[in-house]
Amino acid sequence: MEFGYFSMPSHPPERALKTGLEWDLQTLRWLDELGYSEAWIGEHHTAPWEPNPSPDLLIAQALLQTKRLRIGPGGFLLPYHHPAELANRVAMLDHMSDGRLMFGVAASGLPSDWAMFNVDGMSGTNREMTREALDIILRMWSDEPSFQYRGKFWNVDKPEPMFGTLKPHLKPLQRPHPPIGVAGLSKNSDTLKMAGEHGFLPLSLNLNPSYVATHWAAVEEGAKRAGRTPHRRDWRMVREVFVADTDAEAMRLAVGGMMGRMMREYFLPLLAQFGFLEYLKHDPSVPDSDVTPEYCARHNWLVGSPATVAEKLERVYRDVGGFGSLLVFGFDYADNPGAWHNSLRLLAQEVAPRVEHLTPR
Repeated sequence: MEFGYFSMPSHPPERALKTGLEWDLQTLRWLDELGYSEAWIGEHHTAPWEPNPSPDLLIAQALLQTKRLRIGPGGFLLPYHHPAELANRVAMLDHMSDGRLMFGVAASGLPSDWAMFNVDGMSGTNREMTREALDIILRMWSDEPSFQYRGKFWNVDKPEPMFGTLKPHLKPLQRPHPPIGVAGLSKNSDTLKMAGEHGFLPLSLNLNPSYVATHWAAVEEGAKRAGRTPHRRDWRMVREVFVADTDAEAMRLAVGGMMGRMMREYFLPLLAQFGFLEYLKHDPSVPDSDVTPEYCARHNWLVGSPATVAEKLERVYRDVGGFGSLLVFGFDYADNPGAWHNSLRLLAQEVAPRVEHLTPR
């Protein structure tokens, strides 16, 4: 099993934007020093708790301050970008990374983002736009010398050479392209079916294992359509994690720290508005009002001493049938940085050796 990081990035609304960026960069430097394999950076436009409209700006800085860590958007919200422009920008970023870039894509799930960009997410237009944009991007990166694309949402030309010297020429360093990752949330996720169909890296967001188990079935369903055989080593699992010397200390720092505050003030109320709290329940009969940070820490989060977290992680692994990478869900502990650094350190140095036998079939 490998260990990585998934960052919204999340910051409390009172945090200055630059200060939040500095915390994100510090965390990415720690991940690199501690031997984590990868980090994914989210994009959001209208969420004060997730203030990051341009993940590539953070990634470009982080690539200069790290040496081994693979980094990528998790992901670019494709409905809000012209696919030809994004294809060129990502290609350039891949060269800047010396091949450490990953390319995460997403359809956007915030109604306030849909409203800002006038995208009808309720009817699934955002998902249609994502598929069309990704098709264009991949064709831009292909060896196809020229084409005309006339789509439902975008018209793009890859023109023939002009004036003897002008021509499309920007392609990623990694061939045929950086690893592509897509995140899924809902049961039997259509997004993860697309991942299986195209051989992309599936990322399952932080839900109850009984729901997450359906995600691999979705990947397999998509793969079957295309005659592919997916491998569980490619499956990334996002979880809230806090490790400390004792169970009591970990619970105090998690529920009583920024993890608990962010969940209490933002994430759990938002999931309730979307009707997604059921995805966090260990039993469907649990009332929504009982789904609190304390409840999540007991039933969903990996919180405790190294021995406890290793035991919980192995239980999740067995419940879902195995996966290749655990991605730590990122939080802003800038007011208590030592606690977050220690948690990341204990996970890498004390928990990882206890679960190194977990190798997906």
